[in-house]
Amino acid sequence: MRANVNVVLVSLLVFLAISSCNGGQLSPVFYRKSCPQLGRIVRNITWSKVAANPTFAAKLLRLHYHDCFVQGCDASLLIDSTDGNTAEKDARPNRSIGGYEVIDEIKAKLEEECPDIVSCADIVALAARDAVSYQFGRSMWQVFGGRKDGRVSLATEAARDLPSGGANYTSLQDQFAGLGLNYIDLVALSGAHTIGVAHCVVFARRLNFTGKGDIDPSLDTAYAEFLKTQCPSRPNPDTTVELDENSSLSFDSNYYVGLRQNKGLLGSDAALLTDRRAAWVARRFQNFHVFMARFGKSMMKMGDIGIKTGDDGEIRKNCRVIN
Repeated sequence: MRANVNVVLVSLLVFLAISSCNGGQLSPVFYRKSCPQLGRIVRNITWSKVAANPTFAAKLLRLHYHDCFVQGCDASLLIDSTDGNTAEKDARPNRSIGGYEVIDEIKAKLEEECPDIVSCADIVALAARDAVSYQFGRSMWQVFGGRKDGRVSLATEAARDLPSGGANYTSLQDQFAGLGLNYIDLVALSGAHTIGVAHCVVFARRLNFTGKGDIDPSLDTAYAEFLKTQCPSRPNPDTTVELDENSSLSFDSNYYVGLRQNKGLLGSDAALLTDRRAAWVARRFQNFHVFMARFGKSMMKMGDIGIKTGDDGEIRKNCRVIN
């Protein structure tokens, strides 16, 4: 009976995602004639990087997230700052972003094979998918192509628009809704925290909740004591802790298991349990197959945020510099 319920839930989530994902501006076969080797090139380079350094999976996935939430999925995060402009990548929430060199390598190879054809924005979306997919040996969701690269990158917008690690549920829901993402997408995309790490300063307030050395009451006591051993009262700004305890290199559903044990590392993780509907979805997502079915669909929806096509954008020759 339980298996049947899970099948029904997966079918429902997939239907809801398909009905709202992709406004028809992107195409799954966008590069079929202009750059047929695109998929192979991105996959081979990305998989080789993740094989050599598994932390690249989280880095490339996070890069895609942080790009899409500011100015839409237009690779504006990749643009370097200049004397006259502080770009997104130098905003405080983005200073720990990594993986730029992987995108650079992919872009250089594509410029050799099919110059001036593939946007940096599409490379970012593909690399994020392939980085997560490496451990499974197959693509875990479909990436549509046709995005153009943006010409604007402002640190002030990144500081304003990126979700905070300490945000409450209402703030998160409002932010996601403003981008066309619903509460199921919010819970699913939060599952990206099943891989990667967070710096102590991001969640330090949870270990000194009222300024008197007390812990956030929504945090498991034993887990909080462990975190204190990793992050003293004046932590090294470079010190990190696994987002998903003992499972930060494996893309699985353990994040939701820990979350329901009050071991969500960030305040924004714990916030998911404060809403009845979100908590119900998080409970269902403890089943990896249910989670993964929806995660892929939510990634497709996220990849459709604020896309630029036609004259709204360009195909950058160098992902770090506007043409």
